[in-house]
Amino acid sequence: MPWLRRIRLRTAGAVLAAVLLGGALGVPGARAAQPAGPLTDLVNPFIGSQHEGNTFPGAAVPFGMVQLSPDTGHNTGYDYDDDHIRGFGSVHLSGVGCGLGGDLPVLPTTGDITETDYAKYAAVYRHDDESARPGYYRVGLSSYGGITAELTATARTGKQRYTFPATGKANVLLNAGQSLHKTVTTRVEVLDSRTVRTTLTGRGFCQDTEPYTVHTLTRFDRPFASYGIWDGDTVTPGARSSTATGRHGAYVRFDTRAHRTVEATTALSYVDAAGAARNLRAEGGRSFDATKAAADAAWERRLGVVRATGGDTTLRRTFYSSLYRSFLAPNIGSDVDGRYTGWDKRTHRARGFTYYQNWSLWDTYRTQAPLLALLAPRESRDMALSVLRIGEESGWLPKWGYGTVETNIMTGDPVTPYLTNAYQQGLLTGHEEEAYAALRKNADGVPPAASPAVGREANAEYLAGGFAPYIKGRTHSKPGDSDFDHGASATLEYALSDAMLAQMARDLGHRADADRYAARARNYRSIFDPATGFFRARDEHGAFTGPADPARSEGFHEGTAWQYQWLVPQDLPGMLDLIGGKAAADRRLDSFFAYPELLKDPGRTARQVWVNGPYDYDNADKYNPQNEPDLIAPYTYLSTGRPWKTTDVVHAALTLFTDTPAGMTGNDDLGTMSAWMVLSSIGVFPVQPGTGTWGLSTPVFDRVDLTLDRRYYPAGHFTVTAPGTSATDRYVQSVRLGSAAHDRTYLTTADLRTARELAFSVGPEPSAWGTGDGAAPPPVGRSAHPRPDGRS
Repeated sequence: MPWLRRIRLRTAGAVLAAVLLGGALGVPGARAAQPAGPLTDLVNPFIGSQHEGNTFPGAAVPFGMVQLSPDTGHNTGYDYDDDHIRGFGSVHLSGVGCGLGGDLPVLPTTGDITETDYAKYAAVYRHDDESARPGYYRVGLSSYGGITAELTATARTGKQRYTFPATGKANVLLNAGQSLHKTVTTRVEVLDSRTVRTTLTGRGFCQDTEPYTVHTLTRFDRPFASYGIWDGDTVTPGARSSTATGRHGAYVRFDTRAHRTVEATTALSYVDAAGAARNLRAEGGRSFDATKAAADAAWERRLGVVRATGGDTTLRRTFYSSLYRSFLAPNIGSDVDGRYTGWDKRTHRARGFTYYQNWSLWDTYRTQAPLLALLAPRESRDMALSVLRIGEESGWLPKWGYGTVETNIMTGDPVTPYLTNAYQQGLLTGHEEEAYAALRKNADGVPPAASPAVGREANAEYLAGGFAPYIKGRTHSKPGDSDFDHGASATLEYALSDAMLAQMARDLGHRADADRYAARARNYRSIFDPATGFFRARDEHGAFTGPADPARSEGFHEGTAWQYQWLVPQDLPGMLDLIGGKAAADRRLDSFFAYPELLKDPGRTARQVWVNGPYDYDNADKYNPQNEPDLIAPYTYLSTGRPWKTTDVVHAALTLFTDTPAGMTGNDDLGTMSAWMVLSSIGVFPVQPGTGTWGLSTPVFDRVDLTLDRRYYPAGHFTVTAPGTSATDRYVQSVRLGSAAHDRTYLTTADLRTARELAFSVGPEPSAWGTGDGAAPPPVGRSAHPRPDGRS
């Protein structure tokens, strides 16, 4: 979750307190007949819109450029606790921690234009007159005599339908100068009696960034009677064009005494106005109802690749809502003609693939990227090729990219496991050496001062001494986060990435590089303090620094030494040896997860012991299921020989996901937390992100059928079964992979390609399954990781 000023968590109240294991969520409760209706009926877009989940309820299609959604005054767009809508913005990112997007908020009003600040002309609404489903949003605005607003979308356009009262002054306000970020300059043009064009340049995400520009073209279904432009507080009726900074926009007016409905379609382009016009012509010609039906069908096809059987209605709704959010990003960045604006600020054309943008890599490499590689490999391939284009055109691979710019938010080297995951899943065929060269440059260097990117900012010190130093108060020359501010966690992230790159290098025959990166993968040991038994930051002179208490440690990004101690997925046996072996590690894990308390009351433990607020990262010695550093931690028990404890912890964490607006654990971060819920519910989780290794835990459904792309998975499907799984019968007794007994606690991607079924037998007590020698995922680089072509 990106850096954000501390925000106090509102009390969740009785809704959260009532959610218990085996009941409302997380694991199956009472069996229910499976509904015969569409999967889109199971999706609740309001989940996560309260208590800093920061999701949006508006209209989008899978991976679409447009996310047309209401903005209520929250810094990331919509908050369920607000009661005014300022406008329907065209761009939103699901679950980000800082204001970003919200471009061109459009609002219907009536009467004279007396206010130009959307905080003042915002319309009142109530939740009992509001609804949403995939690709569609509707709300009744009680202000201005009562107006109904409906939204739907295509990939590159957002369509609005407004039903006004009978009036001669029905307005649509197009606010170019206010959004969720800093607006730099805007231009507004009324082109004719049905069309308004804008050019918006903005910047900012958590901290200041390079500016980006988005072009919009809005076409109405009938001529407006009059129009005007505002600049600041000055409203000029009849004005046709204006360029300004600050509050700035256009209004158009209709007579709705005879025909009360007005439709408008807004097309976007990150290239130019001509691109927006082409996108509008290509995608904006259907009626509102036809567009809505097409969006619903697109989501039904996308959700249909996962068919879950079993569980109660609440579990199924929460599961499919999480799956829905997993498919919202990254987003299409190229126009219908393939043109896009690269990070070099030049226009390029994507040939043979779709160009994508918006890269929350520190978050998504752990869960959402592997899930998309499994369920949407063709799009994932294009996404990986888009990341390579960024490296080619800007000179450096991205860290956290928004639109056409690098924000440098978060730390470490997340692009390496992101791309090595794509390689391991077979998505980079024909581009292996290109990807390796870009990753090698990223892993061995530091971007120059002239580059907006920070890359591995502490790489020189890391390569020289084996660790990234924590330098408190260091002055930074570039916007964004700095690895020197978080030297301890940056060291762990660099070492993780080195391990994944070593494996790729060895596969491709770069043996010297592979040995070099494999040696660097052990650099996590360089920040281990034997005196405390935990990882600890070191200063530029090599001395351990900050409080010795691991719960109050410094130099870890959004966490403590307790929470980061398990972030060594490349070598868990080596890490466990550092802290005294499996038995000692098991005791420490029990303390970390409050395991004895969890067994007595998992729901209360998850909400009152683990969770202390969406941005409360400090002074903690317990599991934080709301943030990325701990996402893999429950699966560490697979390496201590207690795999049943992984199931206990995972199922308790799943209770944090509910079918309510507060039903998201922390920021969703472009599908990161949602993907964690989906994968953990299925029982197959990427325990070594950037590789082809998937850890196992008890599924929460009796059966899950995955439809897989035959180009990457020849069998075309994979089925996970766990008949009778429940809150009481949740422990694995045995597993079969295909027709053979499977005693390991992990699968490989090769297994997913060659086998057709993973069958769990479950019972009420832990068993000896998965406790033998060789059952746990081995260190990266061992025989657990076949090549992408399936050979060892």
